[in-house]
Amino acid sequence: MSPPLTEYEALSAQLKQQPHDPNAWKRLISLAEESGNLDKIRASFDALLQQYPNTSSAQIRYIGHFLQDPLYCDETEDLFKKFLVKSPEVDLWKLYLTYVRRVNATPSTRDAVHKSYEFAVKHIGHDKDSGDIWRDYIQFLRSGETTTTWEEQQKMDALRKVYHRAVQIPLECVETLWQELESFENNLNRITAKKFMSDLTSGYIQARTTFRQIIKITNHMGMTILSSPRVPSTRTELVLPALPTFNVSERMLVGKWKSYLKWEETDPLMLEEKDKSVLVSRIQSIYRKALIRMRYYPEIWFMAYTWLNSVGKHDEAIMILKAGIEANPASYLLAFAYAEAFEVKEAFAEVHSQYDRLLGVLRAKLEELEARIKTEAYQDASNSSTSADLGDLNSQSQSSPLSKQPSDEKRHKPSELRERRTEYGLAYNMYMRFGRRAEGTKSSRAIFGRARQDRWTPWEVYEAAALMEYHCSQDGAWVGSRIFEKGLQRFADDVEFVLRYLSFLISINDKINAHALFERVISTFVPDRARPLWELWARYQYQYGDLNTSLQLEKRIAEVYPLDPPIKRFAQRHTHLGTDAIAAQDLGFTLARKASKTGAQTLENAIIAPSNSGSRGNGGGSGSNNNIASHKRAVSPDYRERGGGVSEDYPQSHKRTRGMSPPPPRIKRDRNRWDPPPSSRRRHSPPPPSWEREGRDGAPLPPPREKEKPKVASLPNVISWFIGELPTPSSFDGPVFETEDLMNLFRNAVIPSSGRSKSPPLPTPPRTGSRLSPDYGPYQGPGGGRVGRRH
Repeated sequence: MSPPLTEYEALSAQLKQQPHDPNAWKRLISLAEESGNLDKIRASFDALLQQYPNTSSAQIRYIGHFLQDPLYCDETEDLFKKFLVKSPEVDLWKLYLTYVRRVNATPSTRDAVHKSYEFAVKHIGHDKDSGDIWRDYIQFLRSGETTTTWEEQQKMDALRKVYHRAVQIPLECVETLWQELESFENNLNRITAKKFMSDLTSGYIQARTTFRQIIKITNHMGMTILSSPRVPSTRTELVLPALPTFNVSERMLVGKWKSYLKWEETDPLMLEEKDKSVLVSRIQSIYRKALIRMRYYPEIWFMAYTWLNSVGKHDEAIMILKAGIEANPASYLLAFAYAEAFEVKEAFAEVHSQYDRLLGVLRAKLEELEARIKTEAYQDASNSSTSADLGDLNSQSQSSPLSKQPSDEKRHKPSELRERRTEYGLAYNMYMRFGRRAEGTKSSRAIFGRARQDRWTPWEVYEAAALMEYHCSQDGAWVGSRIFEKGLQRFADDVEFVLRYLSFLISINDKINAHALFERVISTFVPDRARPLWELWARYQYQYGDLNTSLQLEKRIAEVYPLDPPIKRFAQRHTHLGTDAIAAQDLGFTLARKASKTGAQTLENAIIAPSNSGSRGNGGGSGSNNNIASHKRAVSPDYRERGGGVSEDYPQSHKRTRGMSPPPPRIKRDRNRWDPPPSSRRRHSPPPPSWEREGRDGAPLPPPREKEKPKVASLPNVISWFIGELPTPSSFDGPVFETEDLMNLFRNAVIPSSGRSKSPPLPTPPRTGSRLSPDYGPYQGPGGGRVGRRH
């Protein structure tokens, strides 16, 4: 019996199967470092940097294990050579310069340190965080000893050149460097200082402005995207990117990265006029930094590829695509871009290899997803059988209808598998397109032959192959029909594929086979799924069949869908290209829409306009107010006094009346009672007091009291504004439910209960004849009513 695996060995095996686990990698590195075994440390860091290349935090921590020991000086330098040139991270370069100055501390080796600084500023000196490197470089030059006037002059010239380069770069310390340069020049010669500072002013101002813009852009990204961990030790915290979930924050981060990269491409420093190579180097470094932090976002890789192509670096663009595909092997974006790049070069063998690799990766993911769904289904079935053996209390809880409903996640699993399978078919379709373009129809047929042998191939591949044959081959119609027929043997239960097949036969005017296909498949689907087939065949018969055939077809449709109103089918028979004159004219839809728009606009204008009638007197009302008299009550005189005026927080138009809204209901009155004029007493007012009626002795009535102002109920301004912002009823385009059907459904519903016996369903209202009575509800125009999805 073999000994059990250690934690390190178990983690190593796990990361080979699931390499995208940052926490597991961090734990593996910690275990290797705790062991003190350098071989284990090397193996762990090499594996980590293969999964996360150019990660400066891991590189610094890796080098730190050999940095202090002189015995490993050669290995340290080999690691620097391996990491530096490809790294855009300032901290790694600072560690390198620190190491160079430590091993070259004698005056005789100053030239090596000077070359190292020049090497560093050439590769990383344009980064906004490289200010410390520039300042250390200047300090290193200042510390140089001179013995002659000529050496002193050479020293001053070297300092001037470095200062002039640094103050034109958007560095964090650019203002400090400018002040130092001004003091340095004035100390040498005030006359030449004025000329030098005048020549550099525009570049310095541009650099300072650009730095402030960079800070403004990058400071609102939720993380410091352009800075690296600043702890140059063996215990530097590892910063590893995780697989994206594309939640809101991640999508915002991607958008901000894209905005920043596009802004850098606009050349805010105007370097293209001075030195285009510096501009290219700067943007390329920023893209490298973006690809390290956003490693698992193919869109960023594609942006880098596109930009490199635009500046003529085609070989580096291809290398970027290869690196992006290694990081995102299932990316359609990068795979298609890579295939097209080599197709342009006519390297067809590489394109075939790329599509084979992509299909293999996607196939493995589909099988993994299928296995996970089966495992979860088996576990659910086991849990259900275990729960059935519990006590009465648990049995009653299991009998609840809510407990039997699958969760949303479980319901979405099969749907996710279907979506991934459809996307898998897209790869085959693109592969067939390439084969036809590059190598002819024979190549595309061979690719389709491979797809037919693949159990994951969806019906979309069959349709694409049939249409490609129809448009690109000699006997296209016949070959396309054969391909559709082969697909029908495999996807006969998929109404979408059957619908595509039927549409294809209609488009090539194959009436006989189209009619045979319809009759062969229509009885295999339940009415709810067969609706698109009926609709398509009916439209075809309405346009190109005779009237008797159309009437017979309508009779069959009425038997399958007895609740469809006859007027809907009749109107559809007399519709062309979406023009339905029956709905527009005979049913008044056009006039109703115009009236609703006109009424809504009139009401809105009347409400937005200030109430001039109150300010001009009782007899000076405007025409617009008269138009809405039946919809809106006049504003009471003390409205503003009661604080009911328009709030400053909400505009005066917040009480917008929505089109198609019914007028406020009138108060019910006794049908035998005559309605007095509006000036009479309100119906629900209390009876007049005793002094308003004559007494029994005929005494005169006392004078009436002053009439109290009626209290008007009003909504808060916030609620009134919210109601006014709601869309109009005419904008609703959802399903229209029949009230009778809903009431019958509620009436016949049986709600189980554990405490009492179930009530028998109420009898359904009697219907005449053997069929359900047709629905004579209002016809809703094209696409209205109880119709499913239209094709």
